Amino acid sequence: MTLPQDYIGVDIAKDWIDAFHLSTARHERIPTTKQALARFAKAARGRLVVLEASGGYERPLTAALTKVGADYARVNPRQARAFAQAAGKLAKTDRVDAQILARMGPALNLKPTAPDDPDLARLSDLVARRSTLVGLIRAEKNRAGTTRDTWLAREIALLVNVLESHLAAVEGQIATLIATRDALAATSARLCSVPGIGPATSAVLIARLPELGHLDHRKITCLTGLAPHACESGLSRGKRRIWGGRPDVRRALYIAAFIASRCDPAIKAFRKRLQDAGKPIKLVLTACARKLLTILNAMLRDGKDYMKQLA
Repeated sequence: MTLPQDYIGVDIAKDWIDAFHLSTARHERIPTTKQALARFAKAARGRLVVLEASGGYERPLTAALTKVGADYARVNPRQARAFAQAAGKLAKTDRVDAQILARMGPALNLKPTAPDDPDLARLSDLVARRSTLVGLIRAEKNRAGTTRDTWLAREIALLVNVLESHLAAVEGQIATLIATRDALAATSARLCSVPGIGPATSAVLIARLPELGHLDHRKITCLTGLAPHACESGLSRGKRRIWGGRPDVRRALYIAAFIASRCDPAIKAFRKRLQDAGKPIKLVLTACARKLLTILNAMLRDGKDYMKQLA
């Protein structure tokens, strides 16, 4: 692979981006219009653009870079902040963040991120929308249970009906997208062969954890925030704790693991063994979710369904 001639750190906001060119120490602010991003992308060819995942605000830029064949590396904001603190940069401004991102490139030998798959990007948006609607419906139903006003109760019921119709439409779009893409359909069918994994959970895993089946079990558990991390210093030995990772994936795996630990013989026995050893229920469910994730990762890696894997 050809090494980049230069690194460009980009801090992304809604209305503009701040770019820092490492080789020339030049800073520029560019509006996030389609034309301006296209010009920036063309000038960035031959360089590695380092940017943070910014809740979707980075997508117009990554699309412009992909269109002209320019490379970019998308990094975790927490990793970028830790790098800044390690470098002694305590201030946090757009210009400083862009400079830090540019310096991360050569310091960490960052590699280009694979361009976003359009189908996975759309599925990710649909999954996020479904999660939002589910949360709104739950909140309104909880509100209906506490209201004493009959008019408000009717209004809440009407709103819940509207939200549920939107939820059904989104779930229909998710099902259609997966069914009409052979690769997505095959992956979903394989995931759904596992007890506790249904269409909603498989959609979350496909959209939000595309690395599943491509990493070893240690890296995939770290990516989801299910890996226990030591907390030790000198003679002090603290409890191992999980942290970080992708919370939406972790929540989906918790629910799946809870169901699997009640109906799947292997995970049910694993849960019983931990509970008999006196482990707290939260630790038990976390361990079950981690075991389930390891199984799913191996299945996709080897191209085998769950029952075939156990045979």
